[in-house]
Amino acid sequence: MSIIELIERKRDGGRLTPDEIRWIITEYTADRIPDYQMASLLMAVFKEGLDGTELAAWTDAMLHSGDTLDFSDLEAPKVDKHSTGGVGDKVSIPLGPMVAACGVAVPMMSGRGLGHTGGTLDKLETIPGFRTALDPPEFKAILEQTGLVLAGQSETLVPADRRIYALRDATGTVPSIPLIASSIMSKKLAEGLDALVLDVKSGRGAFMKDFDGARALAQTMVDIGRTYGTTVTAIITDMSQPLGREVGNANEMAESVEALKGGGPKDLLDVTFRLGEEMLLMVGAVADDAEARHRLEETITSGSAFEKLVEVAVAQGGDPAVLENTALLARAPEASVVPAPASGYLSRADALAIGVAATRLGAGREHKEDDIDPGVGITVMAKVGDPIERGEPLARVAWTDRGRLDRALTLLESAFAVSEEPVEPPKLIQGEVR
Repeated sequence: MSIIELIERKRDGGRLTPDEIRWIITEYTADRIPDYQMASLLMAVFKEGLDGTELAAWTDAMLHSGDTLDFSDLEAPKVDKHSTGGVGDKVSIPLGPMVAACGVAVPMMSGRGLGHTGGTLDKLETIPGFRTALDPPEFKAILEQTGLVLAGQSETLVPADRRIYALRDATGTVPSIPLIASSIMSKKLAEGLDALVLDVKSGRGAFMKDFDGARALAQTMVDIGRTYGTTVTAIITDMSQPLGREVGNANEMAESVEALKGGGPKDLLDVTFRLGEEMLLMVGAVADDAEARHRLEETITSGSAFEKLVEVAVAQGGDPAVLENTALLARAPEASVVPAPASGYLSRADALAIGVAATRLGAGREHKEDDIDPGVGITVMAKVGDPIERGEPLARVAWTDRGRLDRALTLLESAFAVSEEPVEPPKLIQGEVR
């Protein structure tokens, strides 16, 4: 087969056969198709899409590009959660320990930052020594030991997605329904789950900017799960403004720990509890929403969820001292504020602009090979609907490089708007797809 001919056909709106798609994924994974040609194909897919047959073949080829996991001998039910990506979205870090503390196995496979959105793995790796790349035997051993794994793809687990994920991040091909759906579902299907809950983001800071797009993406992934016999539910949540107050890596880890210790902002907790309720219900661990909520809240008040995070961190090589005292996490040495331009009510806290600003600070990658600065970030001091006084800080910026700060501030200053009239906060939970 000729990769050039296949790129041209997809570029011109043609279809790729399942055999051609399997060949593409196999050859790229084996380094026989270079990044620049795969990037061209991804752009063609971004522009022209994949039909149902192509999407099924693409997902299956990525799923079988390496090892899969077999947890069939584990007695506990197995459930995972995945987010389509947002700004300040650190839900996985408190959610996994809460659900695992309820006696459910959570083999949580996460990703790195993508575009303007943060990545769970980057946040976890602010814990010194924490290893997110586990080979399948170690992944399974830790799951058996603790009931929870917080990891990414090893070199052998769905390697095609790991490589394509990084390439999409650097080539402007992230917000594509088939590419997002196949990326998420290939990883999740490799886990051999009993059930999967998806947090599909909708709004300015999401890859799906409106509810209809988010619903279409949710339906696509639910349908893929059904094809493989895996029960999938998608909860559509708002991403017009950042979730929680922290945007970055170490600062989001600190906010996650705060949530597990009984604090944390209400919007973060509301989404975390809603997803946790669904996870427990889907595997039959509880009878109804009320019981699910009670058990999840109990993991916070008893301290068992925080203890579970510490247990997993130790099992994966991390230093628990930074969880016991989050002041030990990386901190940028400098700070600046963005003041309110007028008094009134906050009417906009643009998640996209804030996410891009955080990337410009060094919290995300502008190039595939970039290192992340774990200590930089943005604290959102006000949320939409809050009363505001002129000069009051709307955001606090932790930074290390003056040039990066200047680039970030040009966006941050336009991210916020103040209205003279009261403003209704956006609805956080927008819908669901089953």
